[in-house]
Amino acid sequence: MSVDSGEEGLGTPGSSGATRLPAGWAWVKLADILIAPTSNGRSVRSDDDGFPVLRLTALKDDGVDLREYKLGDWTVEEAAPYLIRPGDFLVSRASGSLSLVGRGALVTSVMEPVAYPDTMIRIRTSPEHIEPRFLAHLWASPTVRRQIERSARTGTGINKVSQSAIREVALPLPPTAEQRRIADALDERLARLNQIEARLGAAQLRLKSLHEEVLATAFGTTEDSIASLRDVLQEPLTNGKSVPTSEGDDGFPVLRLTALTASVVDLSQHKHGEWSAQDAKPFVVREGDFLVCRGNGSLPLVGRGALVPEVHAPVAFPDTMIRIRADCERVLPRYLHYVWASPSARKQIERGARTGTGIYKVNQKLLDEIQLPFPSLDVQRKIVDDIDRALIHVGACATGVSDALMHATALRHALLSQAFAGHLVAQDPDDEPAEDLLKRIRAGREAADAERKAARRAASQAKRKSQAKPKAPAPADVPPPSASTTDAPLSEGEQATLSLEFNA
Repeated sequence: MSVDSGEEGLGTPGSSGATRLPAGWAWVKLADILIAPTSNGRSVRSDDDGFPVLRLTALKDDGVDLREYKLGDWTVEEAAPYLIRPGDFLVSRASGSLSLVGRGALVTSVMEPVAYPDTMIRIRTSPEHIEPRFLAHLWASPTVRRQIERSARTGTGINKVSQSAIREVALPLPPTAEQRRIADALDERLARLNQIEARLGAAQLRLKSLHEEVLATAFGTTEDSIASLRDVLQEPLTNGKSVPTSEGDDGFPVLRLTALTASVVDLSQHKHGEWSAQDAKPFVVREGDFLVCRGNGSLPLVGRGALVPEVHAPVAFPDTMIRIRADCERVLPRYLHYVWASPSARKQIERGARTGTGIYKVNQKLLDEIQLPFPSLDVQRKIVDDIDRALIHVGACATGVSDALMHATALRHALLSQAFAGHLVAQDPDDEPAEDLLKRIRAGREAADAERKAARRAASQAKRKSQAKPKAPAPADVPPPSASTTDAPLSEGEQATLSLEFNA
């Protein structure tokens, strides 16, 4: 049951540079290996006395964390169709981040009954035919991620993937025995890589703490110069404008949200919008402007800001950003950049952010009222110089750690790509070919479907039988009554006559 998905890249059928699968492997759709239909969970309100239902945060890189649940307002009977079991694979239906939508995690064990929510799709295969760990590793591979991200749909900042798109994902399928060998090899290699990434992540956190400590120390002696942001503005805060993307390159450039980096605004990160230079004019940025992210699915990222560097070509900012244009006689641009990243500013932003549909948002009113230290320009220059000197070494270390993490990610992708192209472990010609495996899966699924249909028919017949009304008993043989014994009332002066047997 081969599949031509048209996907590009490693191990993808139908592409010019596709890697040829080894003998005994086959391309399949996810739908081909299911033993039960994919299923969305159910949305339930919280109830302290209810039945457990997983949170979306339960989906981790190393499996489903069954401790991440809430109690839902439903009964055991209502939750029964949504209970998870070992071997189930749960997929995220939506996320504010494209890289997280469709992310999957394996259920390895279940100690207490728990259900999955409407934010997840359940995938159920037979462990006899599909090694669960193999599917979990394959789902994280570049080949599958590309397909999921390409099929995701977005609305109001949320990326979503449907059951139908999930079922159409093309998978390279080796024999079952080879699946287990690949899973074992990946478990061993990725465990070592995970340890390296964990240490690099810990180093990154330490450097972040050191960065915050430098900023907190720098502004610790300026408490007597606290003012609201609105007090130091040259112009009122301004939201950008939403414009459709131009089909060609003839529209006016408008920044993407990805332009907000940790240091400065990357002016090369832009698209062409369907608006004229005249329409865009109020939103064109200039050197020294400070742009702030209006919304994000991650609380630590909402309200983050970046400084606009020297501008060589006109570009506008979009509705996903708020522009801060400070009074240059009151605030140095570099000082604003540093004070905005200080722990005090972050605390106020995160405390005031509002959330809805999984997106945290900040508005002009919140930013206007943020209290920050704005000492004299001479003091600001000294603070900026001190911070620059302190952070130069922190920044160098952070860059090194970031590069190492990027290398680890590239190594992970390469390892997964090699594994699912058949280059990680040796093939065994005695293994059952995947085509034969698919026939057995299909036969088992058809038998299970027939059994379910028969059970539904039997249940339906039993229900109809129990609901049928009992028939009235047949009347006994009695002579028909004579016309004189009817219940019709007698007319005035008429006399009733009795039958002969009563006149004897």
